Amino acid sequence: MKKILITGCLGQIGSELTMRLRNDYGTENVIATDIRHIDSPVCNEGLFEILDVTNKESMLELAKKHEVDTLIHLAALLSAVAEAKPQLAWDLNMGGLMNALEVARELDLKFFTPSSIGSFGPGTPANDTPQDTLQRPTTMYGVTKVAGELLCDYYYTKFGVDTRGVRFPGLISYTTLPGGGTTDYAVDIYYEALKKKSYTSFIGEGTYMDMMYMPDAIDAIVTLLEADPSRLVHRNAFNITAMSFEPEQIAASIRKVIPDFKMDYDVDPVRQKIADSWPDSLDASCAKNEWDFNPKFDLDRMTHDMLEKLAKKLENDSVVK
Repeated sequence: MKKILITGCLGQIGSELTMRLRNDYGTENVIATDIRHIDSPVCNEGLFEILDVTNKESMLELAKKHEVDTLIHLAALLSAVAEAKPQLAWDLNMGGLMNALEVARELDLKFFTPSSIGSFGPGTPANDTPQDTLQRPTTMYGVTKVAGELLCDYYYTKFGVDTRGVRFPGLISYTTLPGGGTTDYAVDIYYEALKKKSYTSFIGEGTYMDMMYMPDAIDAIVTLLEADPSRLVHRNAFNITAMSFEPEQIAASIRKVIPDFKMDYDVDPVRQKIADSWPDSLDASCAKNEWDFNPKFDLDRMTHDMLEKLAKKLENDSVVK
């Protein structure tokens, strides 16, 4: 990779990935795009362009203008929001992806887009879910992710586009606020632990879901994009994971740092139904074998880092206000 265009740069993944790539490849070689501009380092400390991913010609013009060789497509609606707005989710998630793949095809770009644990459904084996298995999701978000996986495979086999991707589990980050995902309780809980020493979980007790700390997720994207293509058997939608836990386990981990932390439950039936349709744990052996995927954070290590970094962020935010 020499010059990289990122769509959806202001989302949970994009906000951190943009800064990492600028550090790795040079600020002038990473073009961040989103549908809006906000006052943030992503927009203010490097190249930034407004882009509506449903407008293919605009995307093509930007890619040509900046002479990019890699396109990272992140723009999408997440699970809970997509379920509330299914037509918009289809139009954005699928229309934007098709446009991005067409730009990659026309300009011969390396291409990355993420899939998700949401691409699985209630008929998928719940434990140690295989790389290649039944995928019959029951949400619009999941439908778009399965369709996206197949579309990326098609563009590779039909047109030779160098497509690559992973299935992300729930992602936990101190940098950006939750964005409407089913796994967002695992981000919310750290904020509330520091602010109130208590949290009401919208996901029920005993509900296991795969999770990953954002630094491991960012490392996975960079490692896969830099991987030797001759090793890639699957190319797209690699299972990756770092840990699997249910709400009480993350609460117990927080109590090791904040002993008087308390948690209760007020289950959101929409997000609980989505969570119940997903696997409890994923088999990431293909990612490990084909491009050396190797996460570094387990639950307790993530909790210590998350609370430390988030405490500083909240303190700085209060000073600014």
